[in-house]
Amino acid sequence: MEILGVRVDNLKKDEILFKIKEFLNSSDFHQIATVNPEFILAAQKDKEFQNVLNSCDLNVADGMGINLAFWKLGKKLQCRMAGIDLMLKILKIANEKKLKIFLAAKGGGLSTWEETKNAINKLFPELIIEGKNLESSEPITTDCEIVFCNFGAPEQEKFLNRLKSDKIKLAMGVGGSFDYLTGKISRAPRWMRKIGLEWLWRLILQPKRIKRIFNATIIFPIKIIFNKNETI
Repeated sequence: MEILGVRVDNLKKDEILFKIKEFLNSSDFHQIATVNPEFILAAQKDKEFQNVLNSCDLNVADGMGINLAFWKLGKKLQCRMAGIDLMLKILKIANEKKLKIFLAAKGGGLSTWEETKNAINKLFPELIIEGKNLESSEPITTDCEIVFCNFGAPEQEKFLNRLKSDKIKLAMGVGGSFDYLTGKISRAPRWMRKIGLEWLWRLILQPKRIKRIFNATIIFPIKIIFNKNETI
């Protein structure tokens, strides 16, 4: 379904994982995005970002605001999955298939790629992980099959879209997932995530995110509720 000009794929959890396994079994490049209200609002002002999102091979819904958009059209969202949860699922598949991982970490960010690697290897000791701490403008070359990038949107999606090669099978922007893995930032309790209050937890821990959270929890719902287009 299209929400304010951005495609969101309405798939069940097992269908999402099946698609990912298909991507990893092929020889082509595939990009995944976890689309939340912030992405959609940013894409309205950034045509390049909108085009990148709509060219992704899989756009997974992330954020309670997406549920609202589906409800407005009388549809039910089959699955909502945060970037960190999807990343962990992909890591598990990679571990089973013995695929190599590349971590593109934001230079000067909370978690270096080395710290993130160590955190992942505690969960999956046999995974081969490479990486680099870099700026979004820096190119990378890798023979790893999977690339995760934590620059944050829209930089991470644009960066990954430029990586297309016959070596990389799957590329995904993961925002703050590296920091969750290393423990630099703690996730909201499961009950808060389940009822869509993870934004409140983030606001408590990171008050500087107030503008982003206001956009996602106030501006986005207003746009959805008062949008008169039948396809939103």
